[in-house]
Amino acid sequence: MKKLILVFTTVALAAASAANKYTVTLFQPSVINGTELKPGEYRVEVDGDKAVFKQGKKIAEATIRTQDVDKKFASNTVRYIDGSRVQEIHLGGTHTKLIFDTPAAEAANGTK
Repeated sequence: MKKLILVFTTVALAAASAANKYTVTLFQPSVINGTELKPGEYRVEVDGDKAVFKQGKKIAEATIRTQDVDKKFASNTVRYIDGSRVQEIHLGGTHTKLIFDTPAAEAANGTK
């Protein structure tokens, strides 16, 4: 019985951790929290209010909010502000969007 519980716990933890990893393709140069990322495919790991973008050794981290919507997104969509700064990412196949926080100084000044 203990082995069965251990197996179910392990599977549940693996499933929970897999639910926080996504693949997002950026089709243009994009700025995440001041870090410019080149176009390409990135692995995005979401942990609470943090999103980490990884492609090889290139890493960008940002503070985010997640928001669930009523309808599933058909595909990944990246919304930009100021041409290259990522504002939101709608995660295809989910009800979740990632909303990137605007630093207070930028919000006050209305600048990048």
